[in-house]
Amino acid sequence: MIRILEHGVVCRRPTERHGYFGWPSIARLDDGQLVVGASGFRLGHLCPFGKTVLFFSHDDGRSWSDPRIVNDSPLDDRDVGLTALGGRRLLISWFNLQPSYYLGCRDSVLRRDYDDRDFALITDVIDRYTPELGAHAGSFVRLSADGGASWGETIRVPVSAPHGPILAANGDLLYLGKRYLDKEGDGAISFYRSRDGGSSWDFVTDLAIPVDSGLYNFHEPHLVELSDGRLLGQIRFQDPEGETPYRPSFSIAQTLSGDGGRSWSPFRFLGVNGSPPALLRHSSGTLISVFGRRREPFGQRVILSRDEGESWQDFALREDGPDSDLGYPSSVELGDGSLLTVYYQRVPGDHQTSLLWTHWALEQNL
Repeated sequence: MIRILEHGVVCRRPTERHGYFGWPSIARLDDGQLVVGASGFRLGHLCPFGKTVLFFSHDDGRSWSDPRIVNDSPLDDRDVGLTALGGRRLLISWFNLQPSYYLGCRDSVLRRDYDDRDFALITDVIDRYTPELGAHAGSFVRLSADGGASWGETIRVPVSAPHGPILAANGDLLYLGKRYLDKEGDGAISFYRSRDGGSSWDFVTDLAIPVDSGLYNFHEPHLVELSDGRLLGQIRFQDPEGETPYRPSFSIAQTLSGDGGRSWSPFRFLGVNGSPPALLRHSSGTLISVFGRRREPFGQRVILSRDEGESWQDFALREDGPDSDLGYPSSVELGDGSLLTVYYQRVPGDHQTSLLWTHWALEQNL
């Protein structure tokens, strides 16, 4: 069981034209400072105007700073991940879609989702895309030694995932992500390792996809290290035409590695309604995976495991989302053992999505 303690707001700008904020991640530094990263100042879910922004809290998330812009490339700077590296060191990750993606959906998705004024604004931008802008597409990380006050150079990485890599017990960075930049391995779910704090990345393996599915059904993975050193990965699964009672069309697949990521078990479908996952190992040993539910009741959910991922219990963090444009929650454990989870969804009645938080606790911490 869980107990919901409080809901709150990181950032809400419902009346601003560029007031859409989404896809957040949260990190907690050793001194207790919380940092949230997101893609902000957007027109909407799919637009070329996103910026990587950060928010800071020094009171366990009760209040937050104004957004601070970290990246503002010519493309959309989306899906911001944060990884605390110890002390005040921090890694930020994000990716940019290819300009051709916007051209391909210009007269379908973009025309459907925007009014004439905003459609004209987006069209003006994408019509001025050049081949050189393709250099800004792909997945990237930057490193900070001062809690996000300043950042180092931009480093291109081979894979992308909404919440980025994790820090292993031995100090390595482990990245389970989707590979976009390798033409021969385009779309593979791949595992990479960094032994130098994120400056360089070594390929380990591609994960095997179930024979009755395809790479196009698997996206946005995340990873957690278990108490015995094994790695547990969860992956967004989507198959609108192949739903079964045990394999919903928007769900989570799970896999394990017992050899440091060199090999992985066959995917096991968890049967939950929602995705993508963000994993955390609580100090009690409980595994926590949070995700957005994009079916009614719309909202944010959590599954808990007290047996290292063998079984899971499903609970609601909130079920008041007005529509399906929501999710991508990410959690940290606070100093008292309670949890703070951030995510995006609309406040009922708002035009734009906001960054929101839920403060909650596990039963054994009440």
